[in-house]
Amino acid sequence: MSEKISTATAPHYHWGAGEDGWHLVRTPALSVIQERLGPGGEEARHYHVHASQFFYVLAGSLDIEVAGVVTTLNAQEGLAIPAGAAHQVRNVSQSDAHFLVTSQPPSHGDRVLA
Repeated sequence: MSEKISTATAPHYHWGAGEDGWHLVRTPALSVIQERLGPGGEEARHYHVHASQFFYVLAGSLDIEVAGVVTTLNAQEGLAIPAGAAHQVRNVSQSDAHFLVTSQPPSHGDRVLA
């Protein structure tokens, strides 16, 4: 039986310099996480050998650099990133960015710094 999940009930983790993440779905075939990235926050530039990802902004905005091209995503906008594409997520705004990251297959253990 399926049960509701939210950031109040999902497994929580910290990453980067005090950023937050919640595992909403974590199966061998699919990962869906919600993350919070504070103002000025960024992740290390990297790529995934096997995982394709989709970033979708819930609130705030994100800059995502993929292969030298920066795309700004605002609330209700997303960007697909294929496996093997080096990328980096940054929050250059003055407020928190809340977003979903869907990875298929899951990206944990599949990250290579670029």
